[in-house]
Amino acid sequence: MTFDAITIVLIILFLAGMVVVILGLRSRRKPERIERPVGADGSPYVASKERPYVAQTGDGPQGNSVYDEVAVAATDVAGEVLGVAVKRGGGEPADDLQRLKGVGPKFVAQLNALGVTRFDQLAGLNSNEVAHLDERLGAFQGRLVRDRIVEQADYLARGDTDGFEEKFGSLGS
Repeated sequence: MTFDAITIVLIILFLAGMVVVILGLRSRRKPERIERPVGADGSPYVASKERPYVAQTGDGPQGNSVYDEVAVAATDVAGEVLGVAVKRGGGEPADDLQRLKGVGPKFVAQLNALGVTRFDQLAGLNSNEVAHLDERLGAFQGRLVRDRIVEQADYLARGDTDGFEEKFGSLGS
């Protein structure tokens, strides 16, 4: 190739690259603006411990918003990552997790926020899943192992109250 042929090839490659860049930029979409929900007093909605966010179901303005879809998707993913069945409306009722020794109302609220509402969910966790869940328990980190919560839950999930009481003491109520 001569100098002129190399120059022409380089110019063609440069122009082809510019076309690809321009087409790539044109195909970019601007992100859709998402309207943030507001409370009854007009202030921005902030999730709180007193009023946990629960995705609505059904048709109409509630239950079909982006936030509802994100909440459901996040719950599904959290359930898969933790290896627990996620409870949604219409499923089995939640167990009284306070029956477990060392578990009070705040610990139950934290477990519920992570999608754990039943003894069989806890009983079915392997050691990796226990460690993964434990990382997300905040102030209650370490309690799953220390208080042998998974072992306790296994007895109660099977309905073996005698075995539970023999190993961990009286259930009380």
